[in-house]
Amino acid sequence: MPAAQRIIATILGCGSSGGVPRIGNIWGACDPNEPRNRRRRCSLLLEGFTEGITAPTRVLIDTGCDLREQLLEAEVDRLDAVLYTHEHADHTHGIDDLRVLALNNRRRVNVYFTQEAAARIVPSFAYCFTAPAGSDYPPILNQHIIEPGDTLEVDGPGGTITVRAFDQIHGNINSLGFRVGGFAYSCDLSALPPQALPSVSNLDIWVLDALRPTPHPSHLSLPESLRLIEQLAPRQAVLTNLHIDLDYTELLATTPPNVQPAFDGMKIDVTAGRVLD
Repeated sequence: MPAAQRIIATILGCGSSGGVPRIGNIWGACDPNEPRNRRRRCSLLLEGFTEGITAPTRVLIDTGCDLREQLLEAEVDRLDAVLYTHEHADHTHGIDDLRVLALNNRRRVNVYFTQEAAARIVPSFAYCFTAPAGSDYPPILNQHIIEPGDTLEVDGPGGTITVRAFDQIHGNINSLGFRVGGFAYSCDLSALPPQALPSVSNLDIWVLDALRPTPHPSHLSLPESLRLIEQLAPRQAVLTNLHIDLDYTELLATTPPNVQPAFDGMKIDVTAGRVLD
């Protein structure tokens, strides 16, 4: 199948594990009157388009706790693949919302994760992969293993989207980052192993974890993220996984000209290598 002519990435969520605001209406340093401070849990949608074809190819990265609202807002009615960065709850616990897509499209959704992540995800949501004895509910997902260094070609009506996975350190576990052309997505990491550096070199746009101003054992802090951006020199960088410590307007005003905070609904033209809004 020919490659998609144009790929658009949408930031479905750019918040930390508790979202912004946190339950209890806790905004921290974030101005509640700035709508871009309201952040759902991290997730990304890739859509590939080909001229003359209405339906896009769609690849979702992570199924967090806010998935239903995210897919409704993005008007998603089908997915060609779901990729998981890792097994933590804020990236997986919306998995049952894929049920509606499987039932409406009368086919299982193909999901991809590492063997390490599969060891946690599959037993936790076993009914999604295999029907329990005596159950009238069919399984909704087909599981596939993807490891760092693997390249995945996702076919769909809008053309093929080619994704390369790379390794990331996330505290005491590993997570996956994903590269599509000159675009890379790196949420939930505390460091990059040496073998991953080529995957985040010569980038047009890098979406990168920047949890908070102070150090954290399993996430990049804002200063650490900015140092990586300076070292690897993407043309543009977008900061994600933002905690209540980081106000959108203040962050935008204090970061370098080629760096900006994400917000829910932000669109990035992967093919052209530029942020659309």
